[in-house]
Amino acid sequence: MMEKNAKIYVAGHRGMVGSAIVRELERQGYTNLITRTHKELDLTRQDDVEAFFAEEKPEYVFLAAAKVGGIVANESALADFMYDNMILEMNVIHAAWQNGCKKLEFLGSSCIYPRMVPQPMQESCLLTGELEKTNEAYALAKISGLKYCEFLNRQYGTDYISVMPTNLYGPNDNYHPTHSHVLPALIRRFHEAKVEGKTSVTCWGDGSPLREFLYVDDLANLCVFLMNHYSGNETVNAGTGKELTIKELTELVARVIGYEGEILWDTSKPNGTPGKLLDVSKATKLGWTYRTELEDGIRLAYEDFLNNPMRAER
Repeated sequence: MMEKNAKIYVAGHRGMVGSAIVRELERQGYTNLITRTHKELDLTRQDDVEAFFAEEKPEYVFLAAAKVGGIVANESALADFMYDNMILEMNVIHAAWQNGCKKLEFLGSSCIYPRMVPQPMQESCLLTGELEKTNEAYALAKISGLKYCEFLNRQYGTDYISVMPTNLYGPNDNYHPTHSHVLPALIRRFHEAKVEGKTSVTCWGDGSPLREFLYVDDLANLCVFLMNHYSGNETVNAGTGKELTIKELTELVARVIGYEGEILWDTSKPNGTPGKLLDVSKATKLGWTYRTELEDGIRLAYEDFLNNPMRAER
């Protein structure tokens, strides 16, 4: 268990996941949190990361920093996604190990699992098949980080763990028109259509893929829970165990935002993976379950969007 005054470094504290972890740690009474902005510490620079760890010597590390984006961003910058994520995570995990960090938690992504595996996806299906091509670069980097944690445990007896979240949404999400994920993109699209009085909104694909969504504060709660209650080489899935079609999601977002126009589908655009439901029985057996239902979470996310002056530029 982490002591309330333990020195805890949250890497990526300005991102959606990192900021939620900071909120959760503070809510639970942890008082000694260390953060660095990207300007203060570029995690892709090995010397800088090693100097930071040597000076600060954090006891616990939540590695939530990453270069992220949706289908378009991933496909157009494959090399960047692989390099930045691989270098960043290797630097942090290695420096943590060098400096005697008690425990590290690595945040991955459900895209690490093969494209066509039995649903819901269990932790054990990792590396049993081919990856989804649209985010292969990101997935390979995340698999490497997860495996490096496992190999340090096996070679050096460290206590490094990883958690694999499903699609996330919530405060501090990225609402960029082309570089955001499906749910925040829909929030922005329907909000703008409502404001501009558009009679219809066109969405990508045919609306058939199934997706699962977890509110980011629920993930943060699990992250702290796992840091205190889980050790092991295998990752832990983070999700709700529930899925809905993109079409159902689209209609739900439109309803929450109050958009009453028509929803059209551009079937010339890609759908992405047909289904990505995580098996969350491992987290459930450990004693954790999600709290925020999707409609409530979308309402909270929309409030955040309306109060986020930087939403258009991010």
